[in-house]
Amino acid sequence: MARLIFKKNPPPESISAENWSSWRWQIQNSYRSQADFERIFCLTESEKLAFSQGGEIFNIRTTPYYANLCSQASEDPIRRILMPRKEELSTGAQQMHDPLGEKANSPVPRIIHRYSDRVLLLVTDVCSVYCRYCTRKHFTGQDQAFIKESELISALNYIRTRPGIREVILSGGDPLTLSDSRLESILAELRQIKHVEIIRLGTRMPVVCPQRIDESLVKLLRQMKPVYVMTHFNHPREVTEEAAIALELFVDHGIPVLNQMVLLNGVNNHPAIVQALSRRLLYLRVKPYYMFQCDPSLGTDHLRTSVEESMQIQRALWGHLSGIALPNLSLDIPNGGGKTVLVPNFQTSHHGPIRSYKGWDGVEANYVSPAIEASISPLDAEDYVEEWQEILSARSTQL
Repeated sequence: MARLIFKKNPPPESISAENWSSWRWQIQNSYRSQADFERIFCLTESEKLAFSQGGEIFNIRTTPYYANLCSQASEDPIRRILMPRKEELSTGAQQMHDPLGEKANSPVPRIIHRYSDRVLLLVTDVCSVYCRYCTRKHFTGQDQAFIKESELISALNYIRTRPGIREVILSGGDPLTLSDSRLESILAELRQIKHVEIIRLGTRMPVVCPQRIDESLVKLLRQMKPVYVMTHFNHPREVTEEAAIALELFVDHGIPVLNQMVLLNGVNNHPAIVQALSRRLLYLRVKPYYMFQCDPSLGTDHLRTSVEESMQIQRALWGHLSGIALPNLSLDIPNGGGKTVLVPNFQTSHHGPIRSYKGWDGVEANYVSPAIEASISPLDAEDYVEEWQEILSARSTQL
């Protein structure tokens, strides 16, 4: 294959290039109703039924840009992400309003504190596209564009008083639906907190509205460094020319970008699709980071793959994608148990210090652990104990 070429996503003839290139126009003209979608698509009976009832489960919305990536085929992968279907209305194997137990791990409004060293700060509940598999249906889609001032003050105070918190992840909703000025005000407040080392920004805007990423935004993020951007591409068709330009704007300005995809039935559950997505992202200097098992949120059974299928996909990729191209297959344990990484098991036996393995290509060998009675702690470990204790105590004092 020749060097990767990314396809452009041009506007339909009815939309001017000026409007198409404006992220604010994209959000203001999002498709929200059945009538909006019927202007673009020939809806199936399944979709019509879901439009009439599915909005009660989760808001319906997409940017014109993202809808333009779809074909008219009812089983088009992008269409399965953005379009409601009657299957959402069915009771599935597991239906959870809050699958990650975020409410139980929210000591103050807008803060989720599940891991000792980091918190999520939910700065908005608005997304420009409401993906049908969303795990945060209990919060997202209520159309509160910006966090209340009282909630922001409370959240920042929570972070300030816990020196073990070293990372803050801006999430929502999608933080990049906010204006640069509002983003700057939050980032500046966080940068005044000395123990906050890393700020992460979780966003799907490079996928669904890449027009949002411009020089003004990336210079702002660089000014607040270190800021990491966590993108959310699920399919290689989402990596358009426009998306590629947006991603390279980030990395060209020194902003690391990592991608978190979700394995979705009928969308990307094939090793060829995962490798194509990973290679395209890596070519753009974006690290494929996580490949998530879809969470059991309301109305997602038809989009979820089995754990067995997900592990088969990962095993098929093992040895054929480099470590920097291979995302970590992970499952979020329901009710706030945190992530567990799923990896192929290449160990065939274990007897005393001897462990036997058979690799992805059939090579078999033993690994023998060293015969020592106890490990020798590094001489300077005590220099870092206080720092470690701060992190360990951060979550124990959250309530």
